Amino acid sequence: MSWAALASRSALAVGFAAGSLQLLSDDSYDNKHIKVKKAKIKTFRLAEVKQHDGSSKNPWVIRGTSVYDITDWVQAHPGGEVILTAAGGSLEPYWDIFTIHKRQDVYDILEQYKIGEIDGADLKDGRVPQDAIVDPFQNDPERDVRLRTLTPRPRNAETPEAGLREFITPNELFYVRNHFWVPAVDGAEHKLTIELTDGSERTYTVKELKERFQKHKVTTTLQCAGNRRKSMTDGAAPTNGLQWKAGAISTAEWEGVKLVDVLADAGLDIKKLPADAQHVHFSAMEAYGASIPIRKAIDPWGDVLLAFEMNGAELPRDHGYPVRVIVPGTVAARSVKWLSQITISEDESPTQWQQRDYKSFCPSEVKNPNWQKARSIQEMPVTSAITHVEPTTGSNGDVQSISAEGYAYSGGGREIIRVDVSADGGKTWHEAELLDDEAQMSGSRAWCWKRWKYEGQLPEDGKPVSEAVLVVKATDEAYNTQPQTYESIFNARGNLATAWDSAKVPCSG
Repeated sequence: MSWAALASRSALAVGFAAGSLQLLSDDSYDNKHIKVKKAKIKTFRLAEVKQHDGSSKNPWVIRGTSVYDITDWVQAHPGGEVILTAAGGSLEPYWDIFTIHKRQDVYDILEQYKIGEIDGADLKDGRVPQDAIVDPFQNDPERDVRLRTLTPRPRNAETPEAGLREFITPNELFYVRNHFWVPAVDGAEHKLTIELTDGSERTYTVKELKERFQKHKVTTTLQCAGNRRKSMTDGAAPTNGLQWKAGAISTAEWEGVKLVDVLADAGLDIKKLPADAQHVHFSAMEAYGASIPIRKAIDPWGDVLLAFEMNGAELPRDHGYPVRVIVPGTVAARSVKWLSQITISEDESPTQWQQRDYKSFCPSEVKNPNWQKARSIQEMPVTSAITHVEPTTGSNGDVQSISAEGYAYSGGGREIIRVDVSADGGKTWHEAELLDDEAQMSGSRAWCWKRWKYEGQLPEDGKPVSEAVLVVKATDEAYNTQPQTYESIFNARGNLATAWDSAKVPCSG
């Protein structure tokens, strides 16, 4: 049931509640002018509320100093059982993340379930003490200090230069994109449910997946749709979202079982798909969800994995332990971590991240983009970036030559075939050297970035310059290449920032 429906349903209930409260006030009378005694507000100690956590038959939550029994609300809650994460404590740290709740209609719905107030003995300055409020991020894993952190809670952090210069990104340097907290999971007990369009379900333990299905290895690059968003902001106009530089991208060797094999085992007829089997939804434990077209999911050369290992080790908690989906060649938003359910559906995932995020728009659609019309991002376009520049200077301190390196990547399994570099802002071009990393690749197609290197002299046009402008662009096997400017591909969300990358190099001391 949607918030709108719940709000509509709650309007009468709130109205009745308001009337009831009036009858219970000291200044109101019934039809016989008999004074009604004021109701006494029930109070609860924090310790008692804590006992009604997510495992309780009657979960309670706190908002402000009010206590609510949400037993009946859980079933109708649009976010499913995610609300149970907050049970036994305060809602507010979670609603600071799920800010959609901060609306009067939501507050009105919640008021229907109020059962009392926190006992004044447990309050400090009229409020629930901060140390009594559970921090949803308190069990997040420790991260490498070399990661470039954009937000600490939830953690969003870029791969540093050291990681971008390696073909396989070390686990501890792989970029982190979290929308919420990192779930605490017992891998031995964790189960994955697959639901088909006819409503039938099949549940697997992680152990069963590992033992029953053939193991596969796929090397693939994952890239956030907002990678290089900061460059679009600087090169065109302000954009909404995390201001990633060039480090929201990394490459790893993933091991697991093929999604198509598990879907077939769960009862999906791969050879003759039901007409209503058009999309595959992936639901995470914490709240996140997304989907891909079923043609990608069942493509024998699509290499979609249910992965348990990353670079030869158990999946790190930040990267989906104990099982995640890996969708090669596709925006990383579809490679859902902490996977709990897979659903075959006629429609795309209804989640916010599928319907109102990870899309791109006409440059002029700034204030009110048409979310419904825009397609969800799936395969990624061609891009490249400069990750390191090193000038060589002469005896007089002036720059004589430039060494540079970086990465180039294209989605859909399209191989990068050329990287062009210019040291004069795009007037003249030279091919960069593509490094031979094929020995480290696994998979049916070119799912990985390519590293490139360039060494060259500064342009000799007879005019001294204070700095050189190094630019780079890549071309994939379909001869797709990068656009020159950010103005031409600007969108308010700052997604798919794939224009030429550039770096300024001082040329005189």
